Amino acid sequence: MTATGVVWDPVYLEHVTDEGHPDHPRRLQPLYRLLQDPLVNCRFTTIVPPEATDEEILLVHSPSYLNQVKATANRAASALSADTLTCGRSFTVAALAAGGTIEAIRRVVAGSLSHAIVLARPPGHHAERSRAMGYCIFNNVAIGSMAARTAMELARVMVVDWDLHHGNGTQHIFERDPSVFFFSSHQFPHYPGTGHFTETGQGPGEGTTMNVPLKRGCGDGEFVAIYQRLLAPVARAFKPELILVSAGFDIHAADPLGGMKVTPAGFAGLTRLILDIARQNCAGRVVFCLEGGYHADALADSALAMIDELTGRTSTDVDAMAASADPARLNTVVNRCVHTHRRFWKELDGQLSN
Repeated sequence: MTATGVVWDPVYLEHVTDEGHPDHPRRLQPLYRLLQDPLVNCRFTTIVPPEATDEEILLVHSPSYLNQVKATANRAASALSADTLTCGRSFTVAALAAGGTIEAIRRVVAGSLSHAIVLARPPGHHAERSRAMGYCIFNNVAIGSMAARTAMELARVMVVDWDLHHGNGTQHIFERDPSVFFFSSHQFPHYPGTGHFTETGQGPGEGTTMNVPLKRGCGDGEFVAIYQRLLAPVARAFKPELILVSAGFDIHAADPLGGMKVTPAGFAGLTRLILDIARQNCAGRVVFCLEGGYHADALADSALAMIDELTGRTSTDVDAMAASADPARLNTVVNRCVHTHRRFWKELDGQLSN
């Protein structure tokens, strides 16, 4: 059995927001109870997160912004943006979320683990270079990508974002960088308003951003089929040396902020498909990182389904799942993406449907 690493730690519950805030510590509590079960815990290696250093955070964020976040440690309650709240422990916890991501990547790249999942908060993919946004303080996946590119000397990293919301921060950080491919599926129109088909990267990074904006109501079959038809051929062409996944559980059917219909089985299917893509392109090196997900029990069930897939307890038939997709819902969005990106990636030509 392959070795799976999981970053999880009670310290991630110490970033405390207002009682009614969606990113409240309680969203991880049912999952953490499951991870403590000896029958679950024995199946993976727990990764103890270190704090990201200032130098690591500055790979992505500006010095002035880092200082702004550090200043929250002196205040019991404050806000970095209208929706990004902090307490006196938030800076440390955010540094541990970024550091846990880097440590998981380091172990997977070194080969001591086959793959890993980072179950930390606060999330990261909305955080821009110089500002917090959408509950996100530091952009964990972006920092991990840059650490992989610099300290671990990888030439190409692919970031896959299946969160309900578009990862505006990750896109903007890398949209001019041809060494990082950013692929995002997300509900549209929806917060934060970015992520249209036509956003394909800029300058030297043109063609290495692919957005798949989706209407409400997509379920397991649609998501897996979209990733089969769009992500898999582009990954073969881009040849990443590492895949990082911004794994948002707010596409679950029960999520209060969403309009999608994914089930725990669908998360297992997406996990299996990305594991297969990673094995075909980058020696299986993949790290999944928690982003959104605001129904605590749905998040727990779905993350456990992913861990079952990662540890070999289950093996989802992704072809059968993709075959259940609604062709009308699927083909429109796939065709639009192919028409937008075929000038960059000829490997997409075979994915057009009548």
